[in-house]
Amino acid sequence: MAFETNPNQVLHPVVLPVPERVQEFKPKDRVLYLSRHARRALTKSAAKSGIRTGELLKDENGMPLPFGGTFWSLTHKSLYVAGVVAPAPVGIDIERIRDISGGLFRKTAADSEWSLADKSEKSLLTFFRFWTSKEAVLKATGIGIKDLLKCQVRQILDDCHLIIQYESKDWLIEHFFYDQHIASIVQNDFQIDWAVEKQNDIG
Repeated sequence: MAFETNPNQVLHPVVLPVPERVQEFKPKDRVLYLSRHARRALTKSAAKSGIRTGELLKDENGMPLPFGGTFWSLTHKSLYVAGVVAPAPVGIDIERIRDISGGLFRKTAADSEWSLADKSEKSLLTFFRFWTSKEAVLKATGIGIKDLLKCQVRQILDDCHLIIQYESKDWLIEHFFYDQHIASIVQNDFQIDWAVEKQNDIG
């Protein structure tokens, strides 16, 4: 499936750093802060698209419900959060590139998918490209992690793009690398304009 990006349709994912002091919060308070901080990123993404965020609700399965025809997605980790709004189903995921157990490789992708990667490419980088891409698609579809292996990497286009096939549909994914992290977003026909704010103590 060929994807032709439309220069008049732009998504504005926003990545925000997490203030260092948050690492000292109690686990429950930290999770609450990260969730709110991710919503700040979402509000900034909406502003860049000229959209006012409505009430951010989720269905019984935790799938974000559109507001006024606008879809949205959030992601948060200990050091960074991100959010994006879009006129179509969208998913975004961020991870720190780090060591993982060998078992996770088998649980994330089949041998046929790993064989698509350049042998000289670092396996950890490939793993997190695959993982975050599949997470982004599953967020966009509202299915969840249970279908991780049903998402299959169909083609690696370049260092920042690959195609995931899920339920007979192709999804174009774009990666963004920053400070030992990778963020992946469902791109499809959109242009992507990433924004990263510098460290500041918001809220």
